[in-house]
Amino acid sequence: MIPQDIDLDLSEEERKIRDLVHRFADDVMRPAGKVLDRLPAEEVAKHSLLRDVHKKWDELGIRILTGSASDFTPTQMARLTCIVTEELGWGDAGLAISLGAAEFPAMLAGSSQNPDLVSAFPVDKIGCWAITEPDHGSDVLDMGTDAGRPCFQRPNCVARRDGDHYVIDGQKAAWVSNGPIAEAAALYTAVDNGDGAMGRGVLLVDLTAPGVSRGKPLEKLGQRPLPQGEVFFDAVRVPSSHMVIPPEMYGMGLEMTLCTANGYMGATFVGCARAAFELAVEYARQRVQGGTAIIHHQAIKLKLFEMFRKVEAARSLNRRVVLFNTLSNPFFGAAPGSFPAVHYAIASKVTSTQTAFEVATEALQVFGGNGLSHEYPIEKLLRDARASLIEDGANEVLSLHAADRL
Repeated sequence: MIPQDIDLDLSEEERKIRDLVHRFADDVMRPAGKVLDRLPAEEVAKHSLLRDVHKKWDELGIRILTGSASDFTPTQMARLTCIVTEELGWGDAGLAISLGAAEFPAMLAGSSQNPDLVSAFPVDKIGCWAITEPDHGSDVLDMGTDAGRPCFQRPNCVARRDGDHYVIDGQKAAWVSNGPIAEAAALYTAVDNGDGAMGRGVLLVDLTAPGVSRGKPLEKLGQRPLPQGEVFFDAVRVPSSHMVIPPEMYGMGLEMTLCTANGYMGATFVGCARAAFELAVEYARQRVQGGTAIIHHQAIKLKLFEMFRKVEAARSLNRRVVLFNTLSNPFFGAAPGSFPAVHYAIASKVTSTQTAFEVATEALQVFGGNGLSHEYPIEKLLRDARASLIEDGANEVLSLHAADRL
């Protein structure tokens, strides 16, 4: 029995979608992730398997950030977001993040309610969330101080107003998820409107435009099926209508982004943790030591129950948070004055990623020496989980930001 089986209130439609995504995760994501994990980063970015995962996911027609169907209520959307994303994280955390990041530009285009942007940035165009810079990592997520502080006076990427266009120069760091393969970017950048003040905003950018180039895909410890790499801008011209979050709205827009991204990360790494837990249980039933399967050893029983408890706690927190933040989102018709709670979203991200790392660590211990071998999948899960403690904002920086809201 997988832990989700206790969700007795799932509708028949929700169960069908969950089972469909689970099969996709098992049949498509896991085999592809195993192959891509062992390849050099440059080969990953070029490999047909990566495109195949995206293509088959598009064919399913299930969307994570942009909505599966317009006839779902906000409550159903929130529940399905958690269910679907957890299954993707169970399949392969790196590929799950690639699929989620791919929707970022389309999500922002949809929230703009500008039909031209919706048409220019469709959901089947692979996108990226381009926020991290060589000199600015998790600090770009710290909204506790204004954009005039010293680090933001030296941005690595600037969009300067030029009539009805913005001209973009600079670069984003090697940690841009989908950077090597993206066709579009949600570019979080410094903005110079010519009024003497340097603000920040979000532009939707066609990455096939003249002046856009890429760095080498990044070699890294974990989530290797997720291509990450630098994106360079050399006098890239973008219509001013592509500014979906202007400087005067940036603080609110970034907070909404954090609520969405942290909720997504929370669900993804519940799935990663669950995968590690299930593998440990399966192995413990098969591995015989001392004349009996190790699942009968008290030390192993205690480890497995602690893993199970942590997964269930992380899942419960994530689902409560995503439901509240969805129903508090003005884009989904929330009552005036309602707004998502970023500190709860951060709590979910931090809890789930820490849980995934702890559960994968204990699962590897259950496997013993075999856990260190590439022959078994547990060492990959551990590497994938370790990366999550830093990506999308290091847990320490996010926690400090959340603490300011208490």
